[in-house]
Amino acid sequence: MNEEWLNRMALAWELRYRVKEAHKWLDEYGSATEVIVNHPNLLSIEARQRAEDEAKFIQQHRIKYTFFRDSDYPYRLAQCVDAPLVLYSKGNVDINPKHAVSIVGTRMPSEHSKDWCRRLVLDLAEKVPELTIISGLAYGIDVVAHKAAIEAGIPTIIIPAHGLDRIYPSVHRSVAVQSLEKGGILTEYIHGTEPERHHFVARNRIIAGMADAVVIVESKARGGSLITAQMAQDYNRDVFALPGRYSDVTAEGCNTLIKQHKAQLITAADDLIREMQWDISADVQHIRTPEIVFDLNNTQQAIINLLRRTEESWHVNQLVIETQLPYHEVAAELMMMELNGIVKSLPGGMWRIVEL
Repeated sequence: MNEEWLNRMALAWELRYRVKEAHKWLDEYGSATEVIVNHPNLLSIEARQRAEDEAKFIQQHRIKYTFFRDSDYPYRLAQCVDAPLVLYSKGNVDINPKHAVSIVGTRMPSEHSKDWCRRLVLDLAEKVPELTIISGLAYGIDVVAHKAAIEAGIPTIIIPAHGLDRIYPSVHRSVAVQSLEKGGILTEYIHGTEPERHHFVARNRIIAGMADAVVIVESKARGGSLITAQMAQDYNRDVFALPGRYSDVTAEGCNTLIKQHKAQLITAADDLIREMQWDISADVQHIRTPEIVFDLNNTQQAIINLLRRTEESWHVNQLVIETQLPYHEVAAELMMMELNGIVKSLPGGMWRIVEL
């Protein structure tokens, strides 16, 4: 591990509660090393020691790591303003799956909600190709979602509120171990980080940011699930909620989200598939791209070239990464091309060339 990587980890730890500021400095100076050179009093002795200890831990335990500017960083998460600088993972994690759904909910769900969650995952696994389920391994709905994904034989990614030297809660260790085969564990926290309360809130942004859609299954009027739903909205993700009886306290959160139009009502997998337009993939091979008769600028041409590379739709964040252009510029050009009938926007931030 080179000096720049040690500086990245030290910077990420030092500014773990000032992530937006870290992004600003990295944009200004270009590298973690230059940030530290220009702010010589920024890093504490503890930050440097933590980075060195983490480097040894990574080597000893074969931990994978990625920086938010690297090509293998989750492209969905990369465009979130408070994306973690560094991510650490264990297992066979594809952090850029074709389809990603996060599922969260109460820690004390009813039997009905647990059964519904399981059936949702099994149905999605059957109908949606290359699907990954994301959650936080907490008691209740989280672990039900992970177990259902394992049962269905599809990848599931665990986003913990601590480092990779422990599993919390420990009673879910077997689920975490099983997830490593096709999915794995992904965290922003270095080893030695305890599962403290504020870490759970912070990790929710990863659960929201890595997904195309977030499903809330049973939630009280206040709680972590609603925080995740709000984060998903802020990141322009599609949010779905399972409705419940108006008299049930554990249904208040989901019912309110639906009532306030902050979440779409969902009762079955087909609802999500239809709203995300994932059901059109079977006919994609018959689509021919039109001849573009408009004069395209350089940015538009670069986007069209990417969209023509494959018959599948592209996420706007993928286009940003591939073109290496600012998000606002890509988004503006996509909107102009949509007005001209060249491209079409799909739910979840996806785009494709208009069919003939």
